[in-house]
Amino acid sequence: MPVVEDRLKTLGITLPTPAPAAGNYAPVLDVEGWIYISGQLPMVDGKVVSTGKVGGDVSVEDAYQAARTCAINALALLYQAMGAHEGALDDVQIVRVGGFVASAPGFTQQPKVINGASDLFCEVLGDRGRHARAAVGVAELPLGASVEVEVVARRLGKYA
Repeated sequence: MPVVEDRLKTLGITLPTPAPAAGNYAPVLDVEGWIYISGQLPMVDGKVVSTGKVGGDVSVEDAYQAARTCAINALALLYQAMGAHEGALDDVQIVRVGGFVASAPGFTQQPKVINGASDLFCEVLGDRGRHARAAVGVAELPLGASVEVEVVARRLGKYA
């Protein structure tokens, strides 16, 4: 079994079917081996599972899990972009993660929240999951989501 698929199985993660774009944009775009994944919300079965302001009505721990869900959704799009074949994610590196946290006034722990996505990428991809990152507090996110994560990745090896 391919390495990444084995790690996903061990973690009890099944990649969801990616949601279609909610507007006039591409959810994922491959430009000469650089893969850009549009902002992913903490969606499960078509519903946002974490809404509100972190540091207010959403705890850091719950937002961390929401960021993890965003990362799983991003991996599903990455898998699709890589051709959705066995072993596809074994030939990918996460380069940059942008994390947006709907923050209550005075909340400054955005990096702890976005660690949910960063930790997931490292758990699943090992060293190829380590990335550059920004974790930013914002006033509002689409659909009232507490967290949004965007990703830049690149193809490696025979698929580059």
